[in-house]
Parts: sequence; structure tokens; C-alpha cells
Amino acid sequence: MEYGRTSHAVYELKYHIVWVPKYRRAILKEAAASALKRIFKGTAERYGFEIVEQAVMPDHVHLFVSAPPRFSVAELVQTLKSVSAVRLMKEHPGMKEITWGGPLWSSGYFVRATGDKVTSSVIERYIRYQRLNEDEPKQQSFKF
Repeated sequence: MEYGRTSHAVYELKYHIVWVPKYRRAILKEAAASALKRIFKGTAERYGFEIVEQAVMPDHVHLFVSAPPRFSVAELVQTLKSVSAVRLMKEHPGMKEITWGGPLWSSGYFVRATGDKVTSSVIERYIRYQRLNEDEPKQQSFKF
């Protein structure tokens, strides 16, 4: 397991994100799917996060993203959706006709935070253990 690093944080934040085209239309085929994969990778590089794995299905998108803590999940999704919609429409003008000139993506999404072997119960036990086994403060205390 490798941790990400910024100037002020060490992190392991990974998200499984899924969203669909407007009306869940099966419009993400061959050329559009290939273009989206490239666009998602480029967007991640540009904004400083990583696409660990991705799958573009005809009627939905799966992304497994590793991102620094400066990004909220909502910001990640908004960035990925907006950049991909604009770029895809520009590269594939026929897509506007398919979407009736409206938005490419539905407004909602699914997200789940993941960890390698650290589950919710492991964290709960760790915190409980820290509370139960706290003998004394680790820093020297001063009396004034």
C-alpha cells in the first residue's frame, strides 16, 4: 500500500464513483467510450489526482479514483463530469443530437470510499483501543 503525499498531508483516499448519462441512455459506445477514458485520465493528471481503474459502459461510468484531501468527492465528480461533457461534445459533435442539445450527464452519482485492509470496524477498534489504553499525555506537562 502506497500513501499519497502533499506538502501538508499523507493520505490514502480512494473512491469508487459511478454515474450515468442523462435518462440513462446507452450512448457511451466505441469511440465515445474510448474518448472518455482518455479525457478522464487527462483530467486527473491536470488536476492532480489519479484514475486507478475505469470502465465506460454504454449506459454508465465506473471510476476508481485516488485523490488528495484538498478535493471533496463533490468537487471530483463535478470536475470529471463538466470537463468530460465539454470535451466529448467538442470532439464528437453528433453527441449533441443524441442528447437533444441538453446535458450529457445525469445530476446524481454513487460514491463509496474504500481502503485496502482498513475497514470501518478496524478504525472503530483502533480508536476505542487508543481511548482505553491512554496512560498519560505523551508530551511533558508544565505547571505554572
